[in-house]
Amino acid sequence: MSETCYHCGLAIPAGIDFPVEIDNRRREMCCAGCQAVAQAIVTGGLIDYYRHRDALPESPREAMPQALQELGLFDHPDVQKNFVRPTGEHEREAALILEGITCAACVWLNEQHIARQSGVTAVDINYATRRARVRWDERRIKLSQILEAIVAIGYRAHPYDVARSELIARKERKAALWRLFVAGFGMMQVMMYAVPVYLADEGTMSADIEQLMRWASLILTLPVVLYSSAPFFAHAWRDLKLRRVGMDVPVALGIGSAFAASLWATLTASGEVYFDSVTMFVFLLLGGRFLEMVARQKAARGVEELARALPAFAARYTRFPDGEIERVAVSNLAAGDVVLVSPGEVIPADGTVIEGASSADESLLTGESRAISKRQGDAVIGGSLNVSSPLTLKVDRVGEATRLASIQRLMERAAAEKPKIVETADRIAARFVSVLLLLALATGAWWWWADSAQALWVFVSVLVVSCPCALSLATPAALTVATGVLSRHGVLVTRGHAIETLARATHFVFDKTGTLTEGHPVLMETVTLGRLSDAQSLALAAEMETGSEHPIGRAISVAAAELAERQPMGVRGIEAITGQGIEAEWEGVTARLGSPGFVGALCASEAPAVLQEWQAHGDTIVALGSAAGWLAAFRLADKPRAGTAEAMAALRSLRIEVSALSGDAPETVARIANDLGIAAASGGMTPEGKHEAIRQLQAQGGTVAMVGDGVNDAPVLAQAHVSVAMGGGTDLARSQADIVLLSNDLRHLASGVTIARRTMMVIRQNLTWAFAYNLIAIPLAMAGWVTPWLAGVGMSVSSLLVVLNALRLQRSASVAANGSETR
Repeated sequence: MSETCYHCGLAIPAGIDFPVEIDNRRREMCCAGCQAVAQAIVTGGLIDYYRHRDALPESPREAMPQALQELGLFDHPDVQKNFVRPTGEHEREAALILEGITCAACVWLNEQHIARQSGVTAVDINYATRRARVRWDERRIKLSQILEAIVAIGYRAHPYDVARSELIARKERKAALWRLFVAGFGMMQVMMYAVPVYLADEGTMSADIEQLMRWASLILTLPVVLYSSAPFFAHAWRDLKLRRVGMDVPVALGIGSAFAASLWATLTASGEVYFDSVTMFVFLLLGGRFLEMVARQKAARGVEELARALPAFAARYTRFPDGEIERVAVSNLAAGDVVLVSPGEVIPADGTVIEGASSADESLLTGESRAISKRQGDAVIGGSLNVSSPLTLKVDRVGEATRLASIQRLMERAAAEKPKIVETADRIAARFVSVLLLLALATGAWWWWADSAQALWVFVSVLVVSCPCALSLATPAALTVATGVLSRHGVLVTRGHAIETLARATHFVFDKTGTLTEGHPVLMETVTLGRLSDAQSLALAAEMETGSEHPIGRAISVAAAELAERQPMGVRGIEAITGQGIEAEWEGVTARLGSPGFVGALCASEAPAVLQEWQAHGDTIVALGSAAGWLAAFRLADKPRAGTAEAMAALRSLRIEVSALSGDAPETVARIANDLGIAAASGGMTPEGKHEAIRQLQAQGGTVAMVGDGVNDAPVLAQAHVSVAMGGGTDLARSQADIVLLSNDLRHLASGVTIARRTMMVIRQNLTWAFAYNLIAIPLAMAGWVTPWLAGVGMSVSSLLVVLNALRLQRSASVAANGSETR
């Protein structure tokens, strides 16, 4: 395997295998995107592109020849299938990663420029992750035209791919380290020549020696300005050409003016030179940006962790069960394939166990730390880890149809949407640079009049001391980290405003069936009323329910299957009576299983007292009887979910009011609510009644979170300030809820509230720091109390601090697990 991708020249990660045959030779690619592009080039008969490119005396690079640009290669469906999905009849959405983003102004520039392209309907770029979501009308504009528009303003966009994202991040770190090294080396050497000049007493250093020191400092400063500072000047020039002002404009202006003044002083042998300050400022600024980049990439990895969950390869049977096993790329799996997953391997797709018994670690997908037992017939989720024994699976869903893909799409939707607090910060940051330039010019003019010798350095200090990057990073950095932390707790954020609103929630309203309870009845008690034993009664009832798909019938059948010994009861002539129950022939007489009234009509006697007692309690009752009399009664109930009582107690401890709304019988709802410690519970409610109840809570000033199944409760969920859907009971692809509880464990909601509150606390801290720093630093710089190198330190540290503060949220996992909270 070659060390670099034959198409784009980036390094190939270990374990990656995306070959393409070019000129009868196997060529290795770094990702599925490069493989698709290279295959399209070969299929299109354009192999000459590679022959010509390979002859060029330059390093390999991903550059499209003009012929391919004209053909619109990225508009080909085979190329788009990995990163483009339809969102309407003619609307498409692409997941892209942008290269060249250095500050918040870059994000604003790209969003504004792309949005102005005719046919683009939406664009959102996440500063923390560099990921973009672009929507367009394919009738009016092509994807290749959007990519060309991005290139036209000096950036590059790639189809989003986890491997490519990591390679680009590594490439950015490598380039930043080299620039930092050159700046640091230059700074140390220049200081060696500057210190003697500073320390020499008057008259002890001749003019010739001092001039020699200046020339040596100039030569050593040139690489720092021309190479290490090159991105600042390139980005500033790009912004000015587009008549926009980015953050690199004042930085480049400060470095350029200081270097130009020092160059003039050296050439004319007059005035002061500040090569040491220039190199130190560049080094400190690059150092701060490098640390910020590393911290930002670490924050983004938490969100991208899901995308790395699937393995690259799978072991597939050529024919099950007696065929050979072949190693294939996971992207080549199809529904119906049979795969073997060994212990310690990741399950490659959603499927069903057809052979073997093991346990699966689904913590990455659901937040459930306990391994889940998997046996024949059980469903498994792609991306979960097979823990103990080999499993043979039949693949049910692959690619975009999998649960993992649905989770990723919902997370991307949340990342693409900007909460109001982010939009406000971005608007302030966009205007901040223009105001800063005016302040710097005014300050420079005043100092030129008051003390011309200090004017230049005060001007430079004002330019560089303040940075709107800290303001723009304050919120998205915290939200990005929080989203990753919440997902590890099984709380999937799907809307941009969800974390902010969840933190402010004062009321949690729960649906009962499928939310507070498991959503299916379970046999709780059997009482015999005739000559049959409990086991015989249950066996007879189960035999009468043979083939039934009714939830009650399934509950009885499940209970009967657990009997140690189950004897045949000889039931014949089974007939289902709609809305009543089942009638059959048993021991030569008619027998009935169903509602007490239906069975009582056959028995011709009063219902036993136990039935009346159960009915008063709100339980579901199934009676069994024959023409000879009552035989048995079964009490069924929808069991509360495990840990629900603890979840309600945890929410109350967070000073949140909890209530339940349900369409079930009021007695049943009251019993469940009493068992769970819910004081306010209402039963027999219509969807309109639930909607009105939510509206009344909101009218009283409450911030309401509604928790339901995500489909049947859709109108009520939409009315709430923040909606939570149970992830196990809804189609994730159709979920419009703001949050999806993947784990189905309501205890994770309390953890989610704690983390959301901590997130908003961190955001407030970040914004307070960003504003306070600017309010203090700018006046000090205008007063001449801040040197340029100190301004560089402040600018770098301000951005770094907000990212490091956001990373503290990653400790929220342990804090939430311990049930503590920071208020």
